[in-house]
Amino acid sequence: MNGAESLLTTLINNDVNVCFTNPGTSEMHFVAALDEVEGMRCVLCLFEGVISGAADGYARMARKPASTLLHLGPGLGNALANVHNAKKGYAPMVNIVGDHATYHLQYDAPLTSDIEGIAGPVSHWVHTSEAPEDIARDTAEAVRQAGKNQIATLMLPADVSWSDNPNGPENSVDIGTLPLASNDRIEEAVKILQSDGNCMIMIGGPEITKEIGLKASRLARACGARICTDVFPTRQARGAGTAVIDRLPYLAEFAIDTLKDLNHLILIGAKSPVSFFAYPNLPSTLSPENCDEHIVATPQEDIEKALDSLLLRLNAEHIAPEVHPLNVHDRPAGDLDANSSAMTIAHFMPEGAIVTDEAITSGIALAPFTATARPHDWLNQTGGSIGWGLPAAVGAAIACPDRKVICLEGDGSAMYTIQSLWTQAREGLNITTIIYANRSYAILKAEYANMGAGSPGPQAMAMIDIDRPTIDWIAMAKSMGVPAVAVETAEDFVKAMQNSAREPGPALIEVRL
Repeated sequence: MNGAESLLTTLINNDVNVCFTNPGTSEMHFVAALDEVEGMRCVLCLFEGVISGAADGYARMARKPASTLLHLGPGLGNALANVHNAKKGYAPMVNIVGDHATYHLQYDAPLTSDIEGIAGPVSHWVHTSEAPEDIARDTAEAVRQAGKNQIATLMLPADVSWSDNPNGPENSVDIGTLPLASNDRIEEAVKILQSDGNCMIMIGGPEITKEIGLKASRLARACGARICTDVFPTRQARGAGTAVIDRLPYLAEFAIDTLKDLNHLILIGAKSPVSFFAYPNLPSTLSPENCDEHIVATPQEDIEKALDSLLLRLNAEHIAPEVHPLNVHDRPAGDLDANSSAMTIAHFMPEGAIVTDEAITSGIALAPFTATARPHDWLNQTGGSIGWGLPAAVGAAIACPDRKVICLEGDGSAMYTIQSLWTQAREGLNITTIIYANRSYAILKAEYANMGAGSPGPQAMAMIDIDRPTIDWIAMAKSMGVPAVAVETAEDFVKAMQNSAREPGPALIEVRL
């Protein structure tokens, strides 16, 4: 058994059985091992940003890591934006990065680079396997590190891959359980929640399940506190039967207004709220100066058990939570705008749908209209690096093949990872991609003013608009094997969503706003 075969077997022994890849010369023995070792589903992607985004979406829905196989430093470099997003969302990932043979590095060949240096800023654990007898052990450690909701990046030199590994593969590793929040933090939070101050509970972390949301709602109602999530929850159960929990607004001035009267902010899996960017005359931290922030549980700790402990101490386990009723909106008619498009999506969203949301400015009406839709999971863009939505939908669909995936995507961000459509078609994935075609980076028009830069002139607008030439989304989708249609009225969008619901497999709808 060579090093690549022992690596692959070790991944499979640890239930890491999906690999997103675009291999090169150094990874050919890993590719060859796919025909020798059963149990790995390898998914070809045409750009590394699709690979890492798909691994992120898969991890969020499968609740376990996928692996990626990347080609040397440049391949890892192409993947970094969505590895960054995954890291910010606490999504586990095992990156396998091929490298030159150990004896070849001294010659500084064109593709030679500092792979560990590239990996470091977006990884929690980085390691290079130096000998074939080490690779299975190192792979097992990478899986163990990723099991802590972390990014693990392992370099695989070509000679380590092709040489014999006398030690063979490793068995499954013990990842352990999430650490518990300390009793001191729990007790301090109980005192704060029982006080007379104006208090808000903020929930975050790798996932806000239905159960976590309901428990948080019970806790808030028990002590008269307000409740919200952080700005972009990684994964949140939403729709009928889930708890009524607002999201902290994205825009700094709105977030400041939301938090302005607080005396206490209880953080359970959420980080202290800060502005996405620095703006003239606005603070970077969003809580008021006289607000006491108290961390109950970090994102790396057991959030649900922290809630259980608080409910027990406050004798609030049986308090009824505030939940959303089922209220499916009627089909709209007339003009197609942010409201009518959101109503259409809410109407056709099936129970158990998975939504990947990178709609940006076009999605401003989605949250209120879908709050009472059929139960679904909502995945958000956690790291701010655009080009995440399309590949995340690929990963989510592979993790949950029996569930409909709806990808909400701005036209500007879609162009970063448009190759995702090819993988959707190749794998026959049940994804409906909705492209909001406003032909601009519309968020930048608002940010231009927010930054105090005034009104954009013609040269500035040329850096924001993407209408010269107009992108032909229908031709592009069809060229990669995805059926596509453009809609300009609410009735057209209703018909397109209806057809998409009837037909399994990928489809693209261009919403012309």
